[in-house]
Amino acid sequence: MSKQLKIVTIKVNGHDRSKAIVSSMTLLEFLREELDMTGTKKGCDLGECGCCSVLIEGKPMLSCLTLALEVVGKSVITIEGIADGSQLHPVQQAMVEQGAIQCGYCTPGMVINGVDLIENNPDPTSDEIKQCVSATICRCTGYTKIEKAMKVAIKKSSGVKYYRRTDSLFKKEEVL
Repeated sequence: MSKQLKIVTIKVNGHDRSKAIVSSMTLLEFLREELDMTGTKKGCDLGECGCCSVLIEGKPMLSCLTLALEVVGKSVITIEGIADGSQLHPVQQAMVEQGAIQCGYCTPGMVINGVDLIENNPDPTSDEIKQCVSATICRCTGYTKIEKAMKVAIKKSSGVKYYRRTDSLFKKEEVL
C-alpha cells in the first residue's frame, strides 16, 4: 500500500515552500530532506538534545518532535534565516569571536535559543543565560565559552532590537 501524499505550504525564512509530503513527516525531515536545509541538525531525534531547534511563530521549538503538517501556514525560521545576508546576528558573531564553536553540531540550536533570549529579554540574568544555553546539549565546550558569547551578544545588542518580526522576516530596528 502506498502512502498518501499531501501538498503543504510552510513559510520558511520568509518564503513559502510547497512540497508533497507524507503526514508522518517531521518538520526536521521536511527542512533537511525536502528543502535541503541542513543547518538544523538531527541529534537525538527524541527532543532531548535541542540541536533541531527552530523558531515557529517566534518561539523556539524542537523540529524533530513537530510534524510538518502542524506548521502549515505558520512562519518557521531556521539557522539559515538568522543572518542578514553576510552580516551575522550578534549571537552568531559572538560565538565565533569567543571561540564558542567546537564541532558545530549544537551551534544552530544554541544560536536559535540565544536569538530568542535576546529578543524577549534584552537584559537577562546569568541564571537566565545558563537556562537558555542548557536547552541544547553541547558535548565539546563545557558551556563556559557559549555563556560568555551570549553575554557579549547581549552587550552588543544593547539599544538595538535585532530581529523584530515584520512579515515573518527579521529586521534590524533601533529601539528608542
